[in-house]
Amino acid sequence: MENSPKLSTILEAIFFVSENPLSLKEILQIFERPEMQSIESNKEKIIAAIDELQNKYESPDFAFELKEIAGGYQLLTKAQYATYARQAILHKDWKKLSKAALETLSIIAYKQPITKSEIEFIRGVNCDHALQKLLEKQLIEPAGRADLPGKPLLYRTTHYFIEYFGLKSIEDLPKIKEITANEKEFEQNFQTVASEQ
Repeated sequence: MENSPKLSTILEAIFFVSENPLSLKEILQIFERPEMQSIESNKEKIIAAIDELQNKYESPDFAFELKEIAGGYQLLTKAQYATYARQAILHKDWKKLSKAALETLSIIAYKQPITKSEIEFIRGVNCDHALQKLLEKQLIEPAGRADLPGKPLLYRTTHYFIEYFGLKSIEDLPKIKEITANEKEFEQNFQTVASEQ
């Protein structure tokens, strides 16, 4: 059929949506599906189409390439464009942080190292879920144990946190002149609660 897409173009679409490397076996299985049987393909034609795509992406007009990795093929950003792609990923991850996670992260950044109960005192609510999400995203990490009854875990920001926010170091965080309208009163209340735990 004259208007049928080329095999290489179909493969391009398949690689584009794949989050993991696709082996030749997996690609052949895709073409065995009933919806794909009208497309003329076999192992040799698929390999030739993959070669065609790899040659096409060698052009400087493309920011990505089709690499053979981990026993399969995957579209990857070329090394010279990795920094730009990373910024987009960081932006996407940033948007996924909930308000609770952002508040918790801010407290840890400015008060680190800090215990979970201290964070909860400042926020006024439980922060288990927010802490878990921040640990999963590797924005915070355990920083030993506090010299308090029960030896609670201390938390601090990670090196990834500094990268995530484009800082040179933690000292580059904006300065906070006042945490509350009456900081002395806040600190006294905080110390009282902390010593009781």
